[in-house]
Amino acid sequence: MARATLHVCITCRREGADPEGPRPGRLLHDALTAIALPEDVEIRAVECLSACTNGCSVALSAPGKWTYVYGRLDPAEHGAAILEGAARYAASGDGLVPWRERPEIFRKQCLARIPPLDSPVEPADV
Repeated sequence: MARATLHVCITCRREGADPEGPRPGRLLHDALTAIALPEDVEIRAVECLSACTNGCSVALSAPGKWTYVYGRLDPAEHGAAILEGAARYAASGDGLVPWRERPEIFRKQCLARIPPLDSPVEPADV
């Protein structure tokens, strides 16, 4: 059983993408599934991650871990880096991969970080 799920939005479009051509999100999904998957990572196609203005997007999730949403991804350039980041996420205990250990696209393209549903941590007083 996979320790992490990489959700890939297959309906994503990038700005300037040909509206008659294949959706870039579908191209990203196809590119990722053509590469050998890291152990403990499964890929799921999803119809929308509500990141439409951010081009191709993916989300990483697992039970008991933080969930991350990444956008502005390129199907032709970022496949290997996405799977590297997914492998590091899967290997982490809580989904929090140290910043310097993340692929560069995961450092720069993070759209959201969502706490685990069962998170016992209370926010610090600000």
